[in-house]
Order: sequence, then C-alpha cells, then structure tokens
Amino acid sequence: MGRFRGGLTTKIHAVVDALGNPLRFELTGGQSHDCVMGYELLSSMELAGVNVMADRAYDTNAILDLLQEQQVHPVIPSKVSRQVQRP
Repeated sequence: MGRFRGGLTTKIHAVVDALGNPLRFELTGGQSHDCVMGYELLSSMELAGVNVMADRAYDTNAILDLLQEQQVHPVIPSKVSRQVQRP
C-alpha cells in the first residue's frame, strides 16, 4: 500500500503476451511511477524480435533506448510534453 492523493492505493504493473496472459507483474504503492517499474520489468526480460505496446506513461528515453538495444519495435505514443514527437 502506498499513500497517494486518494488515500492508500496500490498499482499493478504487468507485462502480458498478445493474448493477455501475464508474463511478469509487480505490485507497488500508488505513488510509484509507471515508467520506473516498466523499465525494471522490461529490462529483466528477453524481448528480441517482438513488438512492445504501452501507453504514454512509458514514453521515456530510458525505456526507448532499452527497447532499441534489444531490437524491439516500440508501439508507444509520444507524450504531449515531448518536444520532438516520434512518429
């Protein structure tokens, strides 16, 4: 449990396959950032040759660099605050 604006909350961070079957997951307090846990979960997996789909919260240079090193195609929309929008 973590303390967040709404009180005590918990986040479930998960990596799933194309059918939605969980491959890895982590429970954290509500105050933890998605991109931090996303990086940790993705760095602990062998992902070569796959596509990774995620929402805008995971659009960080660290995650994109990690996926590029592992030869993975990221399907992650750019954050609105990113100065140079990715295609």
